[in-house]
Amino acid sequence: MTGFGPGVVTGGSIHLTDTLAAQAKLDLTVAYNDLAGRTLAPVSVAGNLGGSTLSPGLYKSTSGLEVSSGDLTLDAKGDANAIFIFQIASTLNVSTGRQVILIGGAKASNVYWQVGTSANLEANAVFKGSILADQSISLQTGAVVEGRLLARIGGVTLQGNTVTVPN
Repeated sequence: MTGFGPGVVTGGSIHLTDTLAAQAKLDLTVAYNDLAGRTLAPVSVAGNLGGSTLSPGLYKSTSGLEVSSGDLTLDAKGDANAIFIFQIASTLNVSTGRQVILIGGAKASNVYWQVGTSANLEANAVFKGSILADQSISLQTGAVVEGRLLARIGGVTLQGNTVTVPN
């Protein structure tokens, strides 16, 4: 970990090279592979999801996904247990100021983004859900996340961001 200061960790702690960190890396690989291996009734998606409203389910992209021409709305349709899983073969990019919006009882804790390479949230993006990236995750200045940011191989780069673990 480099350049964290003047960062603040509230309600948690930092583990870099201890047994908890090693177990977390193993658990991340298990979770990543579980998400990547889901096959029940996937809906094919491609390109830009901006301006879309999606229902709960498994969404699969054989390339990269982006949210760039509008906001992405995830509608749980009144089901507080609704799950959204996005399997993305390569990159995830959320453009400047774009948002992932939850409606109909959707919860950030039930939204998962399995990213085959790297994810980038541009300045002032507002994002919901947990990103599990094979490579790296970058948040540009002012991007806000309600979720988790987990990178298997590379790092998670933050630049003046707020990340809140969902309930």
